[in-house]
Amino acid sequence: MITATGEERAVVRLIRLRTLWFNTGSLCNIQCANCYMDSSPTNDELTYLTLEDVRGYLTELASGEYSVEEVAFTGGEPFMNRELPYMLSESLVRGYRTLVLTNAMKPLQQKQSQLLDLHQCYGNELVIRVSLDHFSQKYHDHVRGTGSWACAMEGLRWLTENRLNITIAGRTCWDETEEDVRLGFASLFKDQNIRVDAFNPASLVLFPEMAMEADVPEITTNCWDLLGVKPDTIMCATSRMVIRRKGRKSPNIVPCTLLPYDTEFDLGEDLSNSATSVRLNHPYCARFCVLGGASCSTI
Repeated sequence: MITATGEERAVVRLIRLRTLWFNTGSLCNIQCANCYMDSSPTNDELTYLTLEDVRGYLTELASGEYSVEEVAFTGGEPFMNRELPYMLSESLVRGYRTLVLTNAMKPLQQKQSQLLDLHQCYGNELVIRVSLDHFSQKYHDHVRGTGSWACAMEGLRWLTENRLNITIAGRTCWDETEEDVRLGFASLFKDQNIRVDAFNPASLVLFPEMAMEADVPEITTNCWDLLGVKPDTIMCATSRMVIRRKGRKSPNIVPCTLLPYDTEFDLGEDLSNSATSVRLNHPYCARFCVLGGASCSTI
């Protein structure tokens, strides 16, 4: 409620549910340095969602007065969940633009035939966002491990050769200007014949560094005017995410993609009860959303 300096903490209300996220599980085929989700081959704190879980929330969307434009899937590595292709199909057949975040490595490559079927049926309504931390192999492998660049590029080339709708997520971890980063990616995309516009912020999304130990200021109600930021632009004003915690019988809802572990941000099990305002009392609220100006959604 109150910051360390005695000021009123900033609050964001849900103005409109535009993006519904599903975290398919926290397991990942690799372990990245400074992964904000702590995803790894051993972290199963968020267990796999099922197709029935996803179907239930999509049915709730259809039965309520929601204006959701996008359904999105994240992890972990979503393609490690064997039911992901069916989840994507369930979203697409209901008419939602569907986004899935991936490292484009072996778990995705093992689902190529299913992805081609989905692309044939739904075209560009399925968006694949590939995490490519840097335009150089050196820095990408520094974050994701030796050999990860080559495998990711193999998946990325397959996606572009088969004309799937792809975007890229990079990071701004290094001492480079945004212009330098975009020019570097533009050169890479040209060399590899990857059809992504590096100068379009929606096609190449650049995320800020998310180290938990980094010191960030608390966001007060006065910050909106001081920073020139509107609370309606913050991710939790238009998004909610479904997760299933280990040992829980049912999924539950959190405000955004960044805060799946902190139970203080639990918003219950039903979308209808998840419109509660969110107090920005987590470091990620400041670093990623308010100061970083970032959002995981495409809209």
